[in-house]
Amino acid sequence: MPRQPDPDLQERILNAAQRLWKKGAEKTLTMRAVAKAAGTNTPAVYRRFQNRQDILRALLRRIQQDVVDALRPCSSPEEACERYLEFAMSHAHEYELFYSHAHELSPSARSDHASPLREHRPTMQFMENKLAERLGGTAADHTRLSLALWTMAHGTAMLLISRAIPAGHVAELRSVFTTAVATLINNSSSLSGGN
Repeated sequence: MPRQPDPDLQERILNAAQRLWKKGAEKTLTMRAVAKAAGTNTPAVYRRFQNRQDILRALLRRIQQDVVDALRPCSSPEEACERYLEFAMSHAHEYELFYSHAHELSPSARSDHASPLREHRPTMQFMENKLAERLGGTAADHTRLSLALWTMAHGTAMLLISRAIPAGHVAELRSVFTTAVATLINNSSSLSGGN
């Protein structure tokens, strides 16, 4: 009797890869180690993923979707910025994984085709849509403001994750971040114009 395919195996493989990443970063993410951690064999992993980079891209897409899912309930751009920062802090390893390899998800990284940032960054699309709801215009009208907010959120997240800010200043940094987000959004006309 032929062996029945395991419908949950791909998810188990990705869960195992994510656990391995959390334990030892990139050096632990081998096809053999992933297979062992997923309770399967290496050929089964290769049937679902061509190579380690394929697993890594699947993990990146999963993390990207987790961020979008965390932002989805937000009712304002300010809340989305705060939730983004909270996600980064509570998922520091995944966040670092994503931004050390995010370029691999970009179509322009794999070809000569250059596409707008929003096409392969759903968080960017989400923020642009929230800004359009709040400020009017189309989502594309808010690319510059969205980039400014993302830059500030990412910089703040990395300062906090790397512990580059003394513990006594963390609350102050968070407060400054909140104030700066509100200031950028409330004075967004200085960022409107060319995308």
